[in-house]
Amino acid sequence: MTEQGKIVYRGKGNIYLNITNRCSCGCEFCLREFTDDVYGEVLTLQEEPEADEVARAVELEFLDGPADEVVFCGFGEPTMRLDVILSVTEWLTLRRLRSRLDSNGHGQLLNPGVDVVAALAAAGLQAATVSLNAADPESYDLICRPTFSKAHRAVLRFAEQCVDHGIDTTLTAVDYPGADLPGCEVIATKIGAHFRVRRLVPPPDPPADVGRDDATAGAPAARGGSR
Repeated sequence: MTEQGKIVYRGKGNIYLNITNRCSCGCEFCLREFTDDVYGEVLTLQEEPEADEVARAVELEFLDGPADEVVFCGFGEPTMRLDVILSVTEWLTLRRLRSRLDSNGHGQLLNPGVDVVAALAAAGLQAATVSLNAADPESYDLICRPTFSKAHRAVLRFAEQCVDHGIDTTLTAVDYPGADLPGCEVIATKIGAHFRVRRLVPPPDPPADVGRDDATAGAPAARGGSR
């Protein structure tokens, strides 16, 4: 029987929440292309946790010490489970715990019947980090491989709405070869968001004693990076 991946884990002084492994992108640089480990924790979920399970896990994690903020991130796109984000964010807000969403910006596309950013703000979300990764739609589609059309426009709109609702918003881009980082920064400045570059994390080299054919057989086609 495969062990359930971690729902709650720590890194960089924060507590991270892994609530789904599903995602609406297939980014070439995604860590999931070559590992299931982040900060030393296996994040492959056998079942997606419910909101009460996540809240209990956070409560237990705080017994081990404080954290700067609680971040919805994990090994998938959190807004695939908007109901869990809203419920847990309200729970965190009542306890005066800072919350942040790390997202690919597809929240409105994934939940068309909800004013997503307004709901997040009403629940008390304090910060959002949105993965832009490309300064133009064509590059975005090529590198992020979204399941939606016109996704780049939706990402920008999502980030703009976060800024408009008073959510501390940061746009990010991975420094993959050919990335237009200055162009991404210009976009972030234009909408009133912060900007941060994320380091590309390459897949590990194959063992030295593995032959070329063995090393490439079944290897992931994409490069790795952290969101």
